[in-house]
Amino acid sequence: MTENRRILVIDDERPILMTLEALLGRYGYHVEVAATATAGMRLLEKSSPALVLLDLQLPDADGLHMLEQIKADHPETQVIILTAHDSLNNAIESIKRGAYHFISKPYAPEELLSLIEKALEKQSLLRETIELREKTQELTKRLARAETRLAPIFKSKSMQQIDELITAMAPSEANVLITGESGVGKEVIANVIHSRSRRAEKPMVKLNCAAFPQAMIESELFGYVKGAFTGAMNDFRGMIAEADGSTLFLDEISEMPAELQTRFLRVLQEREFRPLGSTKTLRANFRVVAATNRPVHQALAENRLRSDLYYRLNTFQIELPPLRERREDIPPLVATFLKSFAQQLGKKEPTITPEAFQKLIENQWPGNVRELQNAIEYAVVLARNDQITVKELPAEVKLPAALQQRERTAASPNNHGGQSLEVMERNAILDALAQTHGNKKKAAERLGIQRPTLYNKMKRYQIQL
Repeated sequence: MTENRRILVIDDERPILMTLEALLGRYGYHVEVAATATAGMRLLEKSSPALVLLDLQLPDADGLHMLEQIKADHPETQVIILTAHDSLNNAIESIKRGAYHFISKPYAPEELLSLIEKALEKQSLLRETIELREKTQELTKRLARAETRLAPIFKSKSMQQIDELITAMAPSEANVLITGESGVGKEVIANVIHSRSRRAEKPMVKLNCAAFPQAMIESELFGYVKGAFTGAMNDFRGMIAEADGSTLFLDEISEMPAELQTRFLRVLQEREFRPLGSTKTLRANFRVVAATNRPVHQALAENRLRSDLYYRLNTFQIELPPLRERREDIPPLVATFLKSFAQQLGKKEPTITPEAFQKLIENQWPGNVRELQNAIEYAVVLARNDQITVKELPAEVKLPAALQQRERTAASPNNHGGQSLEVMERNAILDALAQTHGNKKKAAERLGIQRPTLYNKMKRYQIQL
């Protein structure tokens, strides 16, 4: 019997209990009954029903007080008041204290069954919302833990210039926009900016706009008061309030709904906000660091990022180069990850053979630093005899560099028709070899040619494996 089919009936009239138990049982509900508040609370704790049918007049408690206790201890549990003491005041008070509905005795079975079905639908949605929030929060924590392992490396010239810029502007109150491909370490740089700022004593508050459904981002950002919407059982401060006196990091800012960007722009301008469902305006003193993995011009052109918000955030813009453009940073990153994962696994830090190290240096790393991190973790787990060879590297890292990056001659759709037959044929061969992981026999079959023909064409186009 699934949880959302469990119903608890609390009523001091035995005929009512017997009638409801029989009626609801015929419709597939799992019903438990209690004649007192004390017995009802015991069953509530034991069975966790989705719905409670509650009488207001009980021998050992006031029904309204019991309703308050149920909603306080089990906010997702729905309660329908079922009572002979029908009055407008009782109905209003019941709804104010969290009841789903108020129905008087005698009742029509069809009306009661319809209310039960709707109440259980609401309970199911609340449970899904709670589970989604828990999963999202756990995912956010896991991503944050992963990002903290990405040590900021400033060996390459481009990263040294970024380091100098951070040192100069971090102590200011200026807003910052960090751009770059996925995995380049935007959150790591945000952490560095915060740690060098005058707000470093307080923890940085982080909100990933892509991790929450659009309907939830507003409530997470602005907070809400109890009763602001379905499922708002308690007040929630929100990220803006949490960031008071600190730094608010908004990751994937271009995934924030456009209408919410407008509202957030006003907050940036006035440093005032109003939680959902509240009539009270609050103030918050925070600094904003935002990030996006979309090219800014693309995000603006597609209206994913409002231009007015962009200009407000873009006091300083830090564009992090992809790892393939700063290969000098790969060796120190590899050393950092080797040490970290070896310690986590309780293993001796392995060495890397020259051949394996060359593969790491030559790889294109479309997933950037995060992909490199995952590759090193993979290799450390598989390493034997305290050594990482090419064999222990992930399959995509083993591929020759020529197969990891397609030729991009005339890659623009407008120029596609201008490609020569030789360029198109060479690209087709590279694609086939990439899709078959360098297996020439399968690549030839995919291309519809014989292997000797493939060998000749590879030699002609200087494709080496």
